[in-house]
Order: sequence, then C-alpha cells, then structure tokens
Amino acid sequence: MSDKSVSEVAPVSFGQKLASSQTFAALFRDGMGLVEETAAYLDGPGRQQSKKLERSAALVYATESMRLTTRLMQLASWLLLHRAVNEGEMSLAQANKEKTKVKLSISDSTDEDAVKLLPERLNELIEQSRALLVKVRRLDATIHAPVPEQPTSDHPLNQQIGLLKAAFERDSR
Repeated sequence: MSDKSVSEVAPVSFGQKLASSQTFAALFRDGMGLVEETAAYLDGPGRQQSKKLERSAALVYATESMRLTTRLMQLASWLLLHRAVNEGEMSLAQANKEKTKVKLSISDSTDEDAVKLLPERLNELIEQSRALLVKVRRLDATIHAPVPEQPTSDHPLNQQIGLLKAAFERDSR
C-alpha cells in the first residue's frame, strides 16, 4: 500500500493529455488540409471564378476570401502552437501565453444575400472553416481550462480517496 496521500499527488492535466491525443492529431490534419485546399482554390479556380463576377459580387468575394484567409491563418497558428507542445518544443504554459496572440473569434457577420452571390465552392470552404473554428474553440477551452485546486489535507474524503488510490495502484502492479 502507498504512503502518499491525495494532497501529495499532482492532479493530471486533462488539457495536456487532450492536446497530445488522437483527437488533436485528427483536428491538426483536417485543419492543415483545409488551409492547403483553400489556398489551392483561391489561387486557381477561385481566382478564375472571381474574374467572372459582377462588381458587387466581386467585392463580396474579396471580402469573404480575406476573412476566410485570416480565419484559417489564425486556426493554423493555434494548431501549430499546440503541435509544438505535443512535440515538447514548448510547455503548455508557454503555449497559453502565446495563444493570446491568436484570435479565435466568431464575430464576423456576413450578409446572407451577398454570400449567395459567391461561388458554391467558396461558400463550402467558408462553412468548413467555421466548423473547424468551433471545434478548435471547444478544444482550446478544454486544454486551457484551469487545473482544479487540490483538496486540502484536512478534507474528510482525502483518507478514503487515498485508500482507493492505493488499492488500484496495488492491483495494477
């Protein structure tokens, strides 16, 4: 049986575990894929399609493609920052400081009538980037949630929790 009490054991950082999980790996792969896909579209077919638009639609295209690009740059920055944590290049605390430079806001309002003027593929990329943003914001909130304080040693459940922990440690050997 272990002599350690619950107050001596550091809490597990769920956020740090989640940042190095398969969930993050899939999100990173999808996010960076979306960045590449969007860049290819905007530099190729999107550029050609934008030249065929009427003036008002071309202005909407320029505005929305700029918003899309900015959103994806922010998402890529966040993803790369957390990949650096996974690879041990920086701590989660350092990433927490750096991520304040990354804006993960959902505040860009779009005129729905104007968006209807845009090519279908651009609208699809915009929606995919917004869905990615929602996922990243959710993961960000989980990863960077404050670690709960450890219970004080005089808490009445500490002895019971310590006994349970010791029992499970003994069984896992």
